[in-house]
Amino acid sequence: MSGELYAFLGGAITCAFVVAGLFFARFWRGTGDSLFLAFAAAFMLLGLQQALLVLSGIPVEERSPLYLIRLAAFLLIIVAIVRKNAKS
Repeated sequence: MSGELYAFLGGAITCAFVVAGLFFARFWRGTGDSLFLAFAAAFMLLGLQQALLVLSGIPVEERSPLYLIRLAAFLLIIVAIVRKNAKS
């Protein structure tokens, strides 16, 4: 894949993650539900990870320390779901 296409697609994916995070932040403001806040933070972390990945030019994502940001995002979602179900 060419460098320009990789950068373009990486930017589009970053934008999509940030937009999804903003939607969840808006839902959190409307409802006050902490699950929406956790999803907003997780999507922002995923957007940050994707942006850093594109800007750094790391060829194999799974071998980079940036992968830990993605792990943190998914752990945040899992913890929020467990907490939400524990309250019920």
